[in-house]
Formats: sequence, C-alpha cells, structure tokens
Amino acid sequence: MIPKIWLAPLHGITSRTFRNTLCRHLGGIDFFMSPFLPAQTRGRLNRKVWQDIFPELNTAAPLIPQLMGNRPEQFVDTLTMLNEQFGYERFNINIGCPSSPVVRHTRGCGLMPHPDIVEEMVSAITSKTPYRLSLKMRLGLHTPDEGRELLQRLNGYPLDFLVIHPRLGDEQYTGTPHLDLFEEFCQLTKHNILYSGDIFTVEDFRILSERFPSVSAWMLGRGLLFNPFLAKEIKGMDSGDKAARFGAFHQDLVESLLPIRGESGTLANLKELWHYFSAFTHTSDEDLQKLLRINDLQAFCGEIERYI
Repeated sequence: MIPKIWLAPLHGITSRTFRNTLCRHLGGIDFFMSPFLPAQTRGRLNRKVWQDIFPELNTAAPLIPQLMGNRPEQFVDTLTMLNEQFGYERFNINIGCPSSPVVRHTRGCGLMPHPDIVEEMVSAITSKTPYRLSLKMRLGLHTPDEGRELLQRLNGYPLDFLVIHPRLGDEQYTGTPHLDLFEEFCQLTKHNILYSGDIFTVEDFRILSERFPSVSAWMLGRGLLFNPFLAKEIKGMDSGDKAARFGAFHQDLVESLLPIRGESGTLANLKELWHYFSAFTHTSDEDLQKLLRINDLQAFCGEIERYI
C-alpha cells in the first residue's frame, strides 16, 4: 500500500507559496495542513489573516486549516466563518506547538496540562458544528500523564484523527522520539493516528511503518526540508534529475515569493529555508554562513547557483 504523506505545518515556512511550488516541481505530498491561524470571535475576524488558506490559491492538494486558541466560542465562530466563506469542512486544532511564547499563553502544547480546557473546546466544536475535527498534539508538556489523560477523555468524541509527535513539549525537538510511549498512546486511543516526528530518510520511514502498522498516515516536516524529494522516495517514485528539478523549484519559489513578500521578505524566507536546503545541496557550514551574511536578494540568488 502506498503511504499517505502530509506536509507538516511549519510556521513561517510552509506557506501556500511553498506548498504550491513544492507540488508543481517535486510532488509526493497527498495532504497539506496550514500553519496555525488564530481562533477569533466572529466580530473580530479579519479576512486578511486567512489569505494563506484561500481555496483558489490552494489547488495543489487538499488543505486542512489549523487553528490555535483556548476559548471554545472562538473556535466555533472561526470554523463556522471559514466554512461559510471558503467551504472548508475539516479543521485541526494545534495543542502541540512547544514554542515558549505560545506555551506561556496557554496555547499549543501549553494546553496539554489543562485537559478540562481541551475537552471543553472539543465538546463545543463537535456539538455545535458539523465539521470534521482533528488535533495535533505531543505526549504532553511536562509529562506523558498529560497525554494519557487527554486520550482517555477524547475517546468520547467523534474526532477525524490525531496527529501525535512523540516528544514532550519541554523537549522541543531535542533527543529522540519516545517510540515506546507512542506505541502505548496508539493503544490508548480509538482514533486514527497520524505519526509526526523525525522522519529524515526512507529507512526511518521503513522502521516506523513496520513497527506501527496501525498508523494511517505520516507527516513530514524538517525531513522534507532537508531532502525535498523524501516524500517521493518513501513512495518509491522516480525523482528524475534531482539537481535540475530542485533548481527549477527554487527559481519558481523565488519568483512566486517576490510579488507577495518583496525583496527583503523573500530574502528572509530563503535564508530560513537554506538552513535546511544546505543539507540537500551538500553546502558546507562555512559556505552557508557566507550565504546568510548576504543582504541583497540578487547577490544571494547568484551565489546559490554554485550549490544547486
């Protein structure tokens, strides 16, 4: 069976421009999840906030909007408005982001020690709206007991699926995923599980898929940025001339970003991406640092031709 591959929602990186350009040139992704957007009450909703998920600008693959917040009424209002304006019927709530500013405001993974709040949000959404709801979570913020309690509570609700990253929020992205705990969590929940975390190679995927045959789909994040062909390689698809295809992808990405972000914004986005792309292009740390010191877009693009 060919695995279903999702692109992880990486804030500031996997924008619609990146998603669409990736699909045009490299492929292999079946579903997208948008970087998190704020849940707001109806009176405060701002259409400009939702530009990244406009359906007419997201035709490459099915997209599920991801939302972040901590108040049930905000989620109900936002999901209803997104359905009315754009037709979306599937949504994801982020309770896994480990960023310190997010956690301090009891959002993202900061919600995991508060199962009452999470359950209140899920209850409101599933009882007051007809939409398909999923959650993206970790094992917990401080302890896996937080995740265990949440899974037990969530079993009573009709969720679409759960995305589980097998680390604690306190661990950020350090150390290795706790696969024994992930296996336990799979047994605790009745919901379909989507695995997310540290799939960097085809061998990583093989080991995980053999250990967890019940997992329904797989989410690639940093691994796909380190190797933009990883999704196709996992599926056993021919990638052709990788250097040429990556070069065309990169050029299209620059041209697509420019009208939206301008030269300074495009350069900033490219610099962030090249922290990852340098692995694919075998760019040394010394050369990467030289690249990152360039403050002119044309000069930057001219320099990276050496590595593509």
